[in-house]
Amino acid sequence: MMVRCGFEWTGHAAQADGMMYTLHGRAQNTPVSKLIVDISDKTPHTITVKGLIKENTFKKSNLETWVSLSYVPGSKEFTVHDVVTNKGDYTRDYQIIYHSNFGTPILEEGARFVAPVKEISPFNDYAKGGLNTWQTYLGPTKGFDEMVFNVYPFADTNGQTQVMVTNKAGDKAAGIAFNINQLPVLSLWKNTDTLKQGYVTGLEPGTSFAYPVTIEREQKRVRQLEPGQSTEFTLTYSLLSNKDAVTKYAEKIKAIQGEQQTKVVNEPMAKE
Repeated sequence: MMVRCGFEWTGHAAQADGMMYTLHGRAQNTPVSKLIVDISDKTPHTITVKGLIKENTFKKSNLETWVSLSYVPGSKEFTVHDVVTNKGDYTRDYQIIYHSNFGTPILEEGARFVAPVKEISPFNDYAKGGLNTWQTYLGPTKGFDEMVFNVYPFADTNGQTQVMVTNKAGDKAAGIAFNINQLPVLSLWKNTDTLKQGYVTGLEPGTSFAYPVTIEREQKRVRQLEPGQSTEFTLTYSLLSNKDAVTKYAEKIKAIQGEQQTKVVNEPMAKE
C-alpha cells in the first residue's frame, strides 16, 4: 500500500555524477538489517514494527533509517514514523516520497481526491489534458497513461495537513495526515488504466516531486543532512469506512483550506 521512495534519492531515473540514479531510490528494495516487534504491556497495547534500513555507498552516502509502523488494536488508523540519520563525515542529500497507493473499492468512476490545495500544476504535457478534472477519477480506461500532478498543500498553524481519496458515494475513503514542515509537497498520481494493467491512484507526500534528482536539485527541493544530523517523518493513515467518518475527515480538510484559493498553474514546472 505504501512504498518508501528514497532516502538517498528519489524520482525518475537519471544518470549524473558518475552514477545511475535508479527509479525512486533503493529503500523500497532494501531489506531491513534489524527488526524489532514491540507490543506495549500498557493500555492501549500499541503494536510497533520497527526496522533499520542502511544505505551505504563508498565515498557517497552513509544513511541509516529507522522505519516504523505503529497500530493500536481496534483502531482504523496506523502511524508511520521514520528517522533518517547521516552517519557519514560529509553533508549528504536526502529525499523521500511516501508513495501511497489505493485502488478499488475506493477508486472508481466518480471517486474524488480531497485536499487543501495551495497550488497544483501538471507534471508533464500529458497531465495538462487532465488539469480541469484533477479532483475526480475515471473508471478503468484502456490506454490511459500515468497522469501526475504537483501539489503544494495548505496546512494549519502547526504545519499539519491531511488529504484523502473517497469513493463516489462518500462512504469509503483513505486519508493521510502529515506535516508540511517535514513533507512540503504532494504528488497526485492517477493510473486509471484497466484493472489488469493497474487501476490505482497514488497520494504521495514528499520532500520532492517525482522529477529526476538532477531537476529537483536545480529547483532547490533536495534537502541535506549534516554529519550526525537526523530528520524525521510522521504520517497517519486512516481507513474511513462509513459516511460519517468520511464527512468528518473532509470537514477537517475544508477547515484547513478555509477561504484560501487554489492556484492552478497550466504549465509543468520542469521538463525531463
